[in-house]
Amino acid sequence: MSKTKFIFVTGGVCSSLGKGVSAAALGCLLESRGYTVSLQKMDPYINIDPGTMSPYQHGEVYVTEDGAETDLDLGYYERFTKSKFTRKNSVSTGQIYNTVIQRERKGDYLGRTVQVVPHITNEIRNRIYTLARENATDFVIVEIGGTVGDIESIPFLEAIRQMRYEHGPSQVLFIHVTLVPTITVAGEAKTKPTQHSVKELLALGIQPDILICRVNQPMPKEMKGKISSFCNVKEENVISASDISTSIYEIPKMYKEEKLDQVVLKTLGLEPGKSNFTEWEKIIKSLQSAKHTVQIAVVGKYISLHDAYRSVYESLSHGGIANEANVEFIKVDPEKLDKTNVKDVLKSAHGVLVPGGFGDRGIEGKIAAIQYARTKGIPFFGICLGMQCAVIEYARNVLGLKDANSTEFRPDSPDPVISLIEEQMDIDQMGGTMRLGSYPCKIKKNTLAFNEYKQELIYERHRHRFEFTNKYKQRFEEKGMILSGISPDENLIEIVEIPEHPWFIGVQFHPEFTGKPTKPHPLFAGFIRAAVKFARKA
Repeated sequence: MSKTKFIFVTGGVCSSLGKGVSAAALGCLLESRGYTVSLQKMDPYINIDPGTMSPYQHGEVYVTEDGAETDLDLGYYERFTKSKFTRKNSVSTGQIYNTVIQRERKGDYLGRTVQVVPHITNEIRNRIYTLARENATDFVIVEIGGTVGDIESIPFLEAIRQMRYEHGPSQVLFIHVTLVPTITVAGEAKTKPTQHSVKELLALGIQPDILICRVNQPMPKEMKGKISSFCNVKEENVISASDISTSIYEIPKMYKEEKLDQVVLKTLGLEPGKSNFTEWEKIIKSLQSAKHTVQIAVVGKYISLHDAYRSVYESLSHGGIANEANVEFIKVDPEKLDKTNVKDVLKSAHGVLVPGGFGDRGIEGKIAAIQYARTKGIPFFGICLGMQCAVIEYARNVLGLKDANSTEFRPDSPDPVISLIEEQMDIDQMGGTMRLGSYPCKIKKNTLAFNEYKQELIYERHRHRFEFTNKYKQRFEEKGMILSGISPDENLIEIVEIPEHPWFIGVQFHPEFTGKPTKPHPLFAGFIRAAVKFARKA
């Protein structure tokens, strides 16, 4: 661990400035120069994890291979870098306090008064050091959630201040992401919010080494000089982060042009090395020179918040990269959808995707969308709850089981084609009770799934409680649905498809968590390929 360098990314002025994407993009740039990186998110909320939080509150829940329910920023980390992350890469205030209180109850503190300093701050530091020790990477990049000045963030900022004091500026570096807003009437960018944010940080004992300034347009040299003098940061260390026009995958290139990675390495006294950025250049070129445009209808109940299905949208974009296609989204609220208007709503869609979720709100609208896609030959992709809705739709309209449903929505259904995992029938706590993380799946040969994956055994990440009800397997197969993916013990149905349809597949898992722009997930690539084909015929 002694050689590991620590980079801490904080944010000021307001939330949603792009700390996560900035941290991920920096990791991408450092990897392109031959260094190894790991990233960690420190969230100041008191929840243990975001698993029971509404997507409207916190965006999507991102699931790691080992089954941790984490912040969506971990999705950026995995998509922008070559690393795979675990529960140790995601830390919350709730986890920290929970650990310290459990130790106190066991008597580990030998009668001492347990306090924020040193006990809470020590546990925060311990989480960072453990990650560095176990991964043995050149860099650990830690994003501190929230905004400087938030009362919840203070213990985390104190912990990283202590680390800088202990290890010195050659091993610990501070990056502060801040806002330089443009006042619409005056048309002038204002540096004062950044100055105040840095003052707030200085009051907590932290002098930032690098400032990443969110701006509408690239900052002129004069403005960088002004920020430099007021904030005590070298002018070359003031980085302009202007708005991106096409895709977030242009962000690493923007930071490369601003020399962010070179500034980081120089500040830490390291050799920059040669940058191999070819792979990302190809992605950006593909995005800018797409030959096709497809419109994908995403039918989900949290559709009004883009971050609620962030990984789905990103994976669809990856599928576009694989097929030289620009992917446009038609966001459909299933609560406003039924058999009377489904044709009008989906008339311009070249593909229909129903993502995961929980609860019965909007279910009938999703089923109407699936029936329309199935009967009209529109490429369809159902993920988790989307797959379960596809099973319900097929049971009602092909098997003739008019009251088919999931016990999640109707516990007394006479035909519960989707039902609760047996061993969880008596569970009353909501948190941590699902099938979570990576599980194996066997794929049948000569199926659409096998054609896309091109292998018989796959591993995919799960987040759900309900499963396909096995006693209906034979009836579905007799009516033409292929159960093409199954768990190795043959107890759990993982993939369903309809062979006579151009492209119709439902999966119990979440493939959106494993795709990268540099390596699109095979199902998303196949779905967009089918959508491009459908668009040509339309």
